[in-house]
Amino acid sequence: MRKRAWWLIVLTLIVPGSAQLVAGNRKLARIGITATLGFWALALLAIIIGLINRSWLVAIVTMPILVGFLAIVLFGYAIVFAVLALDTMRLMRLGRLYKRDRWIALAGLVTAAVLGTSAISWAGNTAGVSAGAIGSIFNQGGFTSPVDGRYNILLLGGDSGKDRFGIRPDSISVLSIDAATGKAVNIGIPRNMQRVSFSEGSPMLSVYPNGWNCGVDCLINAIYKDVTDNHADLYPDAEKQGSTPGIEATRDAAEWVTGLKIQSYVLIDMASFAQLIDSLGGIDINVKQRLPIGGQNDDASDAYGWIEVGQQHMDGYHALWYARSRHLTTDYDRMRRQHEVENAVLKQMDPANVLTHFQAIAGAGEKLVKTDIPSTMLSVYVDLAFKAKKHGIKSLGLVPPFVNEIHPDFKEIRAKIKSTLEANGSN
Repeated sequence: MRKRAWWLIVLTLIVPGSAQLVAGNRKLARIGITATLGFWALALLAIIIGLINRSWLVAIVTMPILVGFLAIVLFGYAIVFAVLALDTMRLMRLGRLYKRDRWIALAGLVTAAVLGTSAISWAGNTAGVSAGAIGSIFNQGGFTSPVDGRYNILLLGGDSGKDRFGIRPDSISVLSIDAATGKAVNIGIPRNMQRVSFSEGSPMLSVYPNGWNCGVDCLINAIYKDVTDNHADLYPDAEKQGSTPGIEATRDAAEWVTGLKIQSYVLIDMASFAQLIDSLGGIDINVKQRLPIGGQNDDASDAYGWIEVGQQHMDGYHALWYARSRHLTTDYDRMRRQHEVENAVLKQMDPANVLTHFQAIAGAGEKLVKTDIPSTMLSVYVDLAFKAKKHGIKSLGLVPPFVNEIHPDFKEIRAKIKSTLEANGSN
């Protein structure tokens, strides 16, 4: 009887429903085994698809409808597994075992039942959270095509503090990704760049035919606020297309500066970026200069904290201040630190870490990102992200001494960008 009890536990754990087939209700056994074989078939199909073409698998797991259906299936299977485990307890006939064996067998069954049900339920919950996050962030239809073999994405970073979110982006860059290899170049545009104009066909040219050119009051990061306050009517369809007039005007300016056609934008809420870093368990940064936290004085005399020199494991709060700290440093140092934080986050995005903290990461992601990337393009970008992680992201900062932010040579800037992209292309 002791051997029989343990064999029933093993059968329930390995092939749920098989214990009922050999010692119990055949109807319940058919339900359990059918559910188990269906679950195995889905898993095997996913493995085969992934081996044939990883992009196909990525496309499937990034479709909210399919992922939502998978979540329902997994929760249903978890219920079936729990019922089978309870029925196995009946089949074990614990009352006919010696007292010591009875408690050991019961503990073994309960452990198997809890572990199995929990694992399946966790997978279902993860799928459900994933479907919700994907549907919330990527809610635009349509499709975008590469231009000259590249996808170009405008990256904006802003603070969500009182009266600040999106008004003057703290960071502006264009991420240019080779559509074939995934090799990526992050082109950093200083927020204090002057004398910019707008891409051909931009409605902003009807208001500023000579470009955004009025000295220190016309820095590139001030375009967002000016358009939001005064010229929102120039982009009547922006909200419907998942954007804002301020973002669209900034996109037109970034296209003119870089000479690149920008297909999509991503706006990062920096406060939620800190939450994302916490969700990942923090990041590791080698701090080369002591940096103040907060304060208004240029000498940092009113700072209410410091980030010390040396190797640091930072939580989201300190990582955000490392990226945004301004006093006792320059905007160009700040841009460099932002890229360090980006790369450190990328290193933390390994599958094991993401799966371990998936629900927290997904929750942060819904608050973190605003984008007009079509949902149909998500699988393409995820596949390119895997490739970009392998190659690393090259940085090109439009900063001194290469660029004079007050009197930029835009022809030289575009030539440098072109040569950098060619050197990091498909060849």
